[in-house]
Amino acid sequence: MGLEVTPGEPDTFARPTEDATNLVLTRDWEHHEEVKAKRKLDLIIMPLLTLGFFCLQLDRGNISNAITDKFFEDVHITQDEFNVGQQMLSLGIVLFEIPSNMILYRVGPGKWLTLQLFLFGTVSTFQSFQNNYGSFIATRFLLGITESGFIPGGLWTLSTWYTRKETAKRVMIFYFGNQLGQASSKLLAYGILHMRGVGGKSGWFWLFALMGGFTVICGFVLGFCLPDSFRNPCPTFLPKVSLFTKKELHILQTRVLLDDPMKGKKKKKINLGAFKKAFTNWRLWTHVFISLCNNGPQRAFDTYSPTIIRSFGFPDLSANALAAVGLFLQTPTSWAFSWVSDHYNRRGETVIAGLSCHLLGYIFNRIFTELPHLKGLRYFGVIWTQMFGTFSHPLNIAWMSLTCEDSEVRALAMAMVIMGANIAGIYGAQIFRSDDSPRYRRGFVTACCILAVAILLAIVRFVDDRIRRKKGTLEHGLQSASDTEDSSSGAEKGVIGKTVSVDDEVRQQAEKN
Repeated sequence: MGLEVTPGEPDTFARPTEDATNLVLTRDWEHHEEVKAKRKLDLIIMPLLTLGFFCLQLDRGNISNAITDKFFEDVHITQDEFNVGQQMLSLGIVLFEIPSNMILYRVGPGKWLTLQLFLFGTVSTFQSFQNNYGSFIATRFLLGITESGFIPGGLWTLSTWYTRKETAKRVMIFYFGNQLGQASSKLLAYGILHMRGVGGKSGWFWLFALMGGFTVICGFVLGFCLPDSFRNPCPTFLPKVSLFTKKELHILQTRVLLDDPMKGKKKKKINLGAFKKAFTNWRLWTHVFISLCNNGPQRAFDTYSPTIIRSFGFPDLSANALAAVGLFLQTPTSWAFSWVSDHYNRRGETVIAGLSCHLLGYIFNRIFTELPHLKGLRYFGVIWTQMFGTFSHPLNIAWMSLTCEDSEVRALAMAMVIMGANIAGIYGAQIFRSDDSPRYRRGFVTACCILAVAILLAIVRFVDDRIRRKKGTLEHGLQSASDTEDSSSGAEKGVIGKTVSVDDEVRQQAEKN
């Protein structure tokens, strides 16, 4: 997605080539102009993508709040059948993740992400009318299909608008939408579920209807405000209104391509070579498996955190509000980890630390389940687990993005890692089962083992990074020494060259005579 810019005329735009777009790289602006353009970009892109993620998490996670309002009884399902429904949600996402991302790559994020909000907002609204196991399974599967591709699409969009150094922080801000959605859904549920009886409907009916309707409204917000790309900086519903001036677009795109020229080689469609590069890169697969291990326990715990808190002796609906505390605390915690990752370039270290704290949370829960009379201590275990449960995933994604060679591989890698995160939802849905409730001893031990594998994988990847960095430094040193040697012998080479040239001229003149 690019504009071909003539170096001396930054406001003159040429027609893109057929299979790829290129940019002549020229830094012909003042620093304050770049700061202003980037601030404008932040104020447009970041709130909109974060809002979309917020809506997605509202619609995906409100089912955990419905459980506390007699959802099982009203829909006539068991806890194990509910777990199957959660698996169907993740299955729908997994099956359509890569096709969805390929569509986004072809039509642009502005159009596709906007459409997705309308689709999964509509499905979420119609969850209000489910009344048996069949309708429950169908709506969860449809919700998964319509949500598929939104998260990797948002991540890929960030990677196209920002430099590599700026991406990690923006990815974490993007994931704030997820974290705030998780926390807010539980807090909002506390109030909405009190509407049981209004219009003769259950509280969970209003929960789905109101949150789904809110998502549809936000779809209009994205449609009127989210720009599509550098090439087409217009919202979907305002195709002739550019949100950036030509000068701003020139600055924003050129700075990205100066940071990573491969982003200027974005083609109209992803070819087989990109698939081969992505799917044969073991480093990308390591990041996929890290997310696979982290997100399974996290998804399971997020689903059952209100019911776990309720088992401590707290009232049913109050458990939803109490389940929001750790999720709100997660936001400043994740920001701190993100700042360290970004500012000190400590990608691997922050991922390992985050996974370790996440693991510690399940160790706390496993120990505290044997202390039934210490309700406050058991609740502390829940808060700790929520604080450190999610953000290792976006940190891992930012780390992974640094290994991608071009925009095609990056788009596929984003889909792969999010697909791994959603496959985690398939097995994670069965970690907490009815025959293990309410203490879930087996569930907490299982989560500890899975996270231990994630930490091991992160350590392997971290060591690999260190080795590659040292090797790169050594090669750079050898190259510098070679360049110095070549430079010092340049004069001698010049004299030799001139002598040979003179001899040739003498011989040619003798032959001519």
